[in-house]
Amino acid sequence: MMNMKKFLAMTMALALGLSLAACGSGEGGSVVALGSTSMEKVMNTLAEQYMTDHAGVTISVEGGGSGAGVEAASNGTADIGLASRALKDEEKSGGLTETILALDGIAVIVNGDNTVADLSVEEISKIFTGEITNWSEVGGADLEIACIGRESGSGTRDGFESITDTEGTCRLEQELTSTGAVIEAVRSNPNAIGYASLSSVEQQEGISTITVGGVACTEETVKDGTYAIQRPFVLVTKEGAALSEQAQAFFDWATSAEAADLIRQAGAVPVA
Repeated sequence: MMNMKKFLAMTMALALGLSLAACGSGEGGSVVALGSTSMEKVMNTLAEQYMTDHAGVTISVEGGGSGAGVEAASNGTADIGLASRALKDEEKSGGLTETILALDGIAVIVNGDNTVADLSVEEISKIFTGEITNWSEVGGADLEIACIGRESGSGTRDGFESITDTEGTCRLEQELTSTGAVIEAVRSNPNAIGYASLSSVEQQEGISTITVGGVACTEETVKDGTYAIQRPFVLVTKEGAALSEQAQAFFDWATSAEAADLIRQAGAVPVA
């Protein structure tokens, strides 16, 4: 009888231990990733797969722009900040860490009826700063050029302007707060030129993606560096501030080779 009591006690202790272990296993909880709207397609693709594989975990992907992502990582309102640009020196010195998730080409887009198929980086720079104002100056129709861009603080704008050397000098007809809005504005205006993430313009109707210096914006040309206008997709975390167990598990998976095909399917170029 004594042996039976010991057996029952051991069984109950084992069951309790397993229950406690399950409660602390990290299979559950929420993770917030906030920032660049250009990264939303990639991040939503990753989040959906991760939530399918990990019942009880919720991954929330929110926009707001790269500046908002950097701020959210800094003040702790998001687990992971999203920035479609490299961190600035002052941001790094302020305690933030960047991890490159993928590479993204910034496609230069025109209305689908525009006959201009290629521009050099220099020509693009002159168009956006107002030195070239008519499509006829670059081989197109006699139409005034309407430049469409993103708002201040956008990682796409920061990347585009830094590469084309137009920071602070762009003359935009419209400054819009999302990648989708830029695409729609170019689609609806035969005079327009704009820029958007490669992952966002693929299979879009009503716009054309022009080549830059004769090089198309593709995964291959972004990865090998031949396409000139490209930038990183960055996960921003705060140095010295540990992520939650759930956030760390998602972060590790998203930056591993396991997630590479999903990143590629979403239109970006994996680096893992």
